[in-house]
Amino acid sequence: MVTIREIAKSVGVSSGTVSRVLNYDPSLSISEQKRQAIIETAEALNYETPRNRKREQGAVIQLPNRLLAIPRLAIVHFLEPAEELVDPYYIGVRLGIENRCRDNKTEIVKIFHSQAAADNALLQSMTGVIAIGKHSLEEIDLLAANCRHLVFADFIPKNPSFDSVSSDLALATRQILDGLHTAGYRRIAFIGAHDPINGDGRPFGELRCRAYINWQREHDSFDPALIALGDNNGHGQNLRLEVGYEQAKRILALNERPDALIAANDNMAIGAYRAIQEAGLSIPRDIAVASYNDIPVAQFLSPPLSTMKIPSEPIGETAVDLLVERINGREYTKHVSIPTQMIWRDSCRRPIAD
Repeated sequence: MVTIREIAKSVGVSSGTVSRVLNYDPSLSISEQKRQAIIETAEALNYETPRNRKREQGAVIQLPNRLLAIPRLAIVHFLEPAEELVDPYYIGVRLGIENRCRDNKTEIVKIFHSQAAADNALLQSMTGVIAIGKHSLEEIDLLAANCRHLVFADFIPKNPSFDSVSSDLALATRQILDGLHTAGYRRIAFIGAHDPINGDGRPFGELRCRAYINWQREHDSFDPALIALGDNNGHGQNLRLEVGYEQAKRILALNERPDALIAANDNMAIGAYRAIQEAGLSIPRDIAVASYNDIPVAQFLSPPLSTMKIPSEPIGETAVDLLVERINGREYTKHVSIPTQMIWRDSCRRPIAD
């Protein structure tokens, strides 16, 4: 059984550094080369967390009265490797896929965004493909033309004929807003980024932002000045720390400052923390903060971050289950929604009913 100490010795860093990298702590200052070396060494040595060791028994993928392995599976990621390294949520989705496949002895090929259109023959050689994250219509058409079985993880394509698994971000947004409203917050801002894929080209089309606007209008409290969105229209993860920092600064510059701020993910919330602290303000005394994902570092921020837990690993695991069902002959489409759970911590007042 490989230990963190052995990985640290192999790479030439401290055990604490290895632990923080493997727990995807974005506050750790370390070069990308060293971070990559730690992750690759852990994978090469088959390191498993104590949680994953408990899964060792009974992980063969099985359906009633039938068993069909997936000899070769491709994971097509909408991010580049460096982008995935700084986003623990999407690492969790991929690990969920890999955990589900490990004991089934499935060979996994990882294809990142820049490689997706490079080799159609590789896709055609796979038993199935799981596409992680947002993909354009052109990318979906390419995958569908070259894959026998295709499932989307953390993304719902507009074509309803594809299997998909995700969480209901609109419902999650309403639950956050309901909780903040119950806790007495009235001027609630939202920071995020434009979404050229899910947003249909609309300025406020991203799912969380759209749900925020709908909720505010229902409560006669909509103020467009309280929305700040990044303008990066690229393919990748737009909800980054630096985007959260910049958009939070825009919100804090308003003449009438909000009493609460919702960030579209935890990375953006971390950026917002910095902007709030630079402005000489206190969380939650001067402004409350809430977000989505519940990445590992969220509970260690000061103050600990209130965040909607979106179970990334179960999303990946369920995507594999859907793929197995398709290979086994299921002919109808499934769209699976994994429930979320709000984790209230000290970055805001707790709802009275909580």
